[in-house]
Amino acid sequence: MTRHPDRKQVDAAVTIRLVLVSHAPTPAVRRAAFPLDEPLDPHGLAAASAAAANLPRHDEVRCAPARRCAQTATALGLTPVTDDGLRDGDLGRWSGRTLDEVAADEPDAVAAWLTDPAAAPHGGESLDDLLARTGTWLRELPGTARTVIAVTHPMVIRALVVNAIAATPASFWRIDIAPLTGTVLRGGAGRWNLRRSGDPLG
Repeated sequence: MTRHPDRKQVDAAVTIRLVLVSHAPTPAVRRAAFPLDEPLDPHGLAAASAAAANLPRHDEVRCAPARRCAQTATALGLTPVTDDGLRDGDLGRWSGRTLDEVAADEPDAVAAWLTDPAAAPHGGESLDDLLARTGTWLRELPGTARTVIAVTHPMVIRALVVNAIAATPASFWRIDIAPLTGTVLRGGAGRWNLRRSGDPLG
């Protein structure tokens, strides 16, 4: 008879609490556009400042290199280390355009992008590439017991969740990560549990 570990045993093996914070809103977010390296809008900056008191106690802070992530971290009262592994997915020549605009001009390309994880019709990074990159980042996160806050992008958080729970690439499109929300993973050494997803910080 196979004996499965109970919840207490699983929690006892956990070493890292990883709190993934999605950056606050930008003009592109409000337009439902593929992002550029742009700053937060005034509402996003105010919302991040108001959410600072809701962050958990932590030992380490990492941040994607984009301005919107750095500004979110600063508004939250954090002093992060910039981590290139948390950079946003590269959407190539679609950056700055809305999905509706791109779909009207390139319907076949958008269909391929949404259905084939190896496709990169925009000339940037495919979903497979993004999943591989974020999977490497998660595996290489040092395995000492601590709480890590990582301020990054919704695409990166979705990819990290897919990696953490060993989901299929198609699951990426079924994960909703809104601006200025927190998603919590716990684990390490190749084994992660999804504890919370997309909880508002404000």
